[in-house]
Amino acid sequence: MPQLRLHSYWRATAPFRVRIALRLKGLEFVYEPVNLLAGEQESAEYRVLSRQGLTPCLENNGDVLVQSLAIMEWLEETYRRPPLLPQDPVDRARVRAMAAIVACDVHPLNNLRVLKALAELGHPMGGPEQLAWGEKWIVDGFRALEPMVAAYGAGFAFGAEPTLADCCLVPQVWASSRFQVDLSPFPAIRAVYARSAEHPAFIGAHPDQQPDAPGRSATVGHASA
Repeated sequence: MPQLRLHSYWRATAPFRVRIALRLKGLEFVYEPVNLLAGEQESAEYRVLSRQGLTPCLENNGDVLVQSLAIMEWLEETYRRPPLLPQDPVDRARVRAMAAIVACDVHPLNNLRVLKALAELGHPMGGPEQLAWGEKWIVDGFRALEPMVAAYGAGFAFGAEPTLADCCLVPQVWASSRFQVDLSPFPAIRAVYARSAEHPAFIGAHPDQQPDAPGRSATVGHASA
């Protein structure tokens, strides 16, 4: 039985990143759904695991890890093959920077907590002002990432194999459709996304394939590479 237990919500992009990393590493894990829209992340039971009440949360033999970037770095340090970071220190910094543009600068401004706060300020969920808000920050991030992917990519965002950059970028591209983002100005990013759609790890990690996705009957599932 897998020792790793991933607390995840099917369409949230932060756990999507970790699912990709787990599958790239070929690791089996138990999928524990947390329905963010239903507020399950606010339960006392879940708050014991994640003080912030956020997903993802990864359990490993009694240890609890939170924050997607920290979890993926732990996976990289614990399970060395295949590597998700290049060997050269400068290249590693570049990949980390690409990942951070998404995880630190783009995603936090269009996640559920922020959208709910905007709604409380009079900008309704899913309304034109929220769409414009989300689009602005995604486009700003993609404008920074596009030349980096064009310069360093060779099929994926940095080189010919997936890295932490792809773990972050692909979920954000997937989520961009919710904010009606025009991807035509970003051909290098679009090419990475198309390439990922052919890779088993990205296919298996896709939101539509998760046990808690609409139309799926299972509530808890085992996953493997």
